[in-house]
Amino acid sequence: MNAILVLEDGKIFKGKSFAAEGTTYGEVVFNTSMTGYQEILTDPSYKGQIVTMAYPLIGNYGINSDDMESRKPFVEGFVVRERSRISSNWRSQLDLEEYLQQNDIIGIEGIDTRALTRHIRLKGAMKAVLSTEDLDDKSLIQKARSSKGLIGRDLVKEVSLNKVREWSNKGKYKVVVIDCGVKFNILRELAGRNCRVTVVPAKTGAGDIMAFKPDGILLSNGPGDPEGVPYVVETVKNLVGKCPIFGICLGHQILGLAFGGKTYKLKFGHHGANHPVKDLKTGKIAITAQNHGFCVDIDSLNKKEMETTHINLNDKTSEGMRHKKLPIFSVQFHPEASPGPHDAEYLFDEFVKLMEKTRKRK
Repeated sequence: MNAILVLEDGKIFKGKSFAAEGTTYGEVVFNTSMTGYQEILTDPSYKGQIVTMAYPLIGNYGINSDDMESRKPFVEGFVVRERSRISSNWRSQLDLEEYLQQNDIIGIEGIDTRALTRHIRLKGAMKAVLSTEDLDDKSLIQKARSSKGLIGRDLVKEVSLNKVREWSNKGKYKVVVIDCGVKFNILRELAGRNCRVTVVPAKTGAGDIMAFKPDGILLSNGPGDPEGVPYVVETVKNLVGKCPIFGICLGHQILGLAFGGKTYKLKFGHHGANHPVKDLKTGKIAITAQNHGFCVDIDSLNKKEMETTHINLNDKTSEGMRHKKLPIFSVQFHPEASPGPHDAEYLFDEFVKLMEKTRKRK
């Protein structure tokens, strides 16, 4: 079946559909990872976005139940140069087309993804529409332009759990994870470090969080604009000074806002598993996994309270910060990877060390 992807600036890409039929809307972005499409599909941070894979052949190792990063895929649409008709891997349980079909997600193949990636790189991420039913160029351009964007929009409420979940009930350290769209591997990394992990909905207040008597709090990744979730920012403000806090991705941005900083939208975001980040303390460079479209403004932070710990070597944007007195730190990238390199896993160890130090002081 024919399919068409139309961007709000009038750029048109025609191809063939696979999986679901219909019309879907979202901000179109590109991901530079060569593998890990299943983890990308199930990353809640992609809610509200149509994802283009820069690598040309996608789907060759199929889909399996072990590599899910959330309860279901959250991408609004999936764009590839070519989807593999054969899935060959001993862990594979179904192919990419079947998986997208089961979850009612439209896929499009046969377009020049290099041209699309370059266009986004030059013009910036923008609103788009992907359709198998409306193939009229003018109609789709108008639909793309009138669709919802990401700025100021609360997408966290669409991915967060609606009730408390015990991920692991054994461990020395009690960690409460505020679920803004948390990836499962963050929870696995915590549980693997002797942590008892409780996941709470994003709307949970500070009082209810502290009722769990946590040794530490993790602010998770999630989709969209951090300014669209002022209730989480307010919760974090009320948690400051109560126990160690570790923020990842959207959690990093929320911490920035909680300490009086500002955030802004990046031109095309950081999406992929090959982003170089420099640790300003050690001088070491880690290759990191990233997925975000917004960023903390380094210059807006109160330098008496917060210090920048990591920067992106591609564009010099904020990749990490910490409080100068309190046991609070955050990173913009994904130390849990999935997919991606494991260079930054040590940050979970740093979080555990902060919890241990705080316990000894009590």
